[in-house]
Amino acid sequence: MALQYRQARRSESAACRASSLGARTSFRAQGTSTGLRSARGVNAENGNPHVMTSATTAKNSRPLYAYASARHPGALADITNVSGPKTLHTGHLDKAGHLDKVKHFKQLQPPQEQPAAEPAPQERSAVGTFEDYDKSNVQNAAEYVPDIYGNLFQEESSFLPRPNYMDSQTDISAKMRGILIDWLIEVHMKYRLRLETLHLTVNLIDRYLTRMPVVRKRLQLVGVVAMFVAAKFEEIHPPALRDFVHITDNAYTKEDVLVMECTMLTTLNFQVMVPTASQFCDGLMKANGCDQVHREVVHYLLDLGLLDIRMLQYVPSHNVSAAILLSNELLGRSQVWPSSMVQHSRRTEPALRGCVEVLRQLLKADQSGTGQLQAVRKKFSDSRRHSVATRAF
Repeated sequence: MALQYRQARRSESAACRASSLGARTSFRAQGTSTGLRSARGVNAENGNPHVMTSATTAKNSRPLYAYASARHPGALADITNVSGPKTLHTGHLDKAGHLDKVKHFKQLQPPQEQPAAEPAPQERSAVGTFEDYDKSNVQNAAEYVPDIYGNLFQEESSFLPRPNYMDSQTDISAKMRGILIDWLIEVHMKYRLRLETLHLTVNLIDRYLTRMPVVRKRLQLVGVVAMFVAAKFEEIHPPALRDFVHITDNAYTKEDVLVMECTMLTTLNFQVMVPTASQFCDGLMKANGCDQVHREVVHYLLDLGLLDIRMLQYVPSHNVSAAILLSNELLGRSQVWPSSMVQHSRRTEPALRGCVEVLRQLLKADQSGTGQLQAVRKKFSDSRRHSVATRAF
């Protein structure tokens, strides 16, 4: 009996397993599993087929990595004028319709908000406002321009070197200073540094020499360190320490540069970022309506002024205003200093005449080609700068 009972139980168990297997086979044959996946693809919140398509496209094309490689061609290249590739604005997302939806959303914005962004004429400050700034570009920060330039005008006289500091220097002269800055302009061109870096470098040199006596054997080190510090503040990819040691033909070591850097910063109380002529150029030239050739003439005159120690008696905005006034005369403008420029520069034509005459003398000396300092002339004889140094004024 026991043996018969066990055989009956085994038969019932085998029948149950066969029945279960048949049910599962029938369930799959009816497409229930496929139906479950189809339901998930239709009704679930991640069922949009475009989501996976967009992600796959973004992963495969990687436009941001291509843009990053274009932004970093080299440690010493000028990447600020490099704009991103246009493929960032086109691609599979456009065909999928996502960008069209965004554009449609923008069209729903109230049109009356656009005139409100344009300030009324009576609300503009009478002094220090530059209307030529493009208000449609938020990076211009047009609404802050009056305050920015007002602060620059206010602070520019607080961080100036003493005009006659060379009288207290016993081992160097104004001529040696000119030779140093002429060499630094060549270094500035070699490493394609920004305009702000050059003007800040000269400011740091003069302010340091105002406070500290320097022997002639260390004068080049002062200039190198000043550009080393200025590049750190102004450049995205400044030249490395070894580059500044290299350009001196290894006359100084890395330790010499680092020790002088600490000495200079301590002497200047770490007051590095100060108003210079470069920060007034853009606004005043916009107010003057300068085209590209006109701008290069102004920069040509300002670089000539960097070489002469007599220009230290004028504040940076005065130098820029005088350079613009002289450039208006050289290019034959009917009004060399209109009332709008008096308003923006805060200086009248008679007040600028002294500085203009110094710049005119420097221009004539450079145009004659007999001077010892040729870096500025070489710089502005380049066709990329419209060869303004070779023009007959």
